Amino acid sequence: MRLQSLLSQAILLVSALQHGAAAASWTFTDGTVSVAAKGAGVGGGLKETLAPSKPLTSSVKLGAADTLKVVLTTQEGKLAKRPHQAFLLLQDSHGKLDVSFPFSVKESGKAKVELTHKDLPLQFLRSSTPLSASIIIASFGTSEGYNGKAFPLTIELDPNVPIPAAETPLRYGKLSEIHHVFRPDPKSPNIVITLVFLGAVLATLPALLGAWLYIGGNINHLGKALSDAPISHTLFLGSVVGIEGVFFLYYTIWNLFKTLPILLALGVVAFLSGSRALTEVQERRLAGLR
Repeated sequence: MRLQSLLSQAILLVSALQHGAAAASWTFTDGTVSVAAKGAGVGGGLKETLAPSKPLTSSVKLGAADTLKVVLTTQEGKLAKRPHQAFLLLQDSHGKLDVSFPFSVKESGKAKVELTHKDLPLQFLRSSTPLSASIIIASFGTSEGYNGKAFPLTIELDPNVPIPAAETPLRYGKLSEIHHVFRPDPKSPNIVITLVFLGAVLATLPALLGAWLYIGGNINHLGKALSDAPISHTLFLGSVVGIEGVFFLYYTIWNLFKTLPILLALGVVAFLSGSRALTEVQERRLAGLR
């Protein structure tokens, strides 16, 4: 019987704790709102105490050089905790425009938020009626969040400083037609310059022929070379002439995209045929023919 009595008391205690946890809600304590003017020093300006569900009746005035600070301690039930979200919500008198400022909350529940005129939208700076400031606290779990008005806020402007003009919002739509102006194709140098350099190249040919004869060039072996390796010598000489022709076409009318593939093909032919032609020349030299 005594065991049953203890079990019954334990069940009632657990039920009471669960009911109390389910009925817990978020709130705050030690709330204050203060307005500090620039250069006012410690203790200067306005300071009022905030209580849950008891908004201030007098309006808090925020000047152009003032700083508004709201400090409080968030609680879940009777325990100070850090919620998932906590912010100060400002709304105009018609409730059509609002902006939220998140609290900086520590693990102990100590929360603080500060704002100045620079943090407010231009529409709020033009408001002729006080704004409504509310405190909102909520988090995960079954605890009910807190949403209550805290104080009315009046924005006081500096008459010597004009209100900044609102920027025109970006609108996406049809734009005017864009006409591209492309750069003209590059042209070859003047014909006079071309002829000058061509003459300089042709002038070196006699010197090249003389050097070839001086070192022992012998055209009498042309027939034997063509008979031993006719394809190699013909392809090598043709590829060299073809490469020079491609360079001439590139200089006059072709572009780079037409020139590179043909140069690549002719280069492969010149490499393969030239290696075979040089092999034939080496065989004649090893045989004592020069």
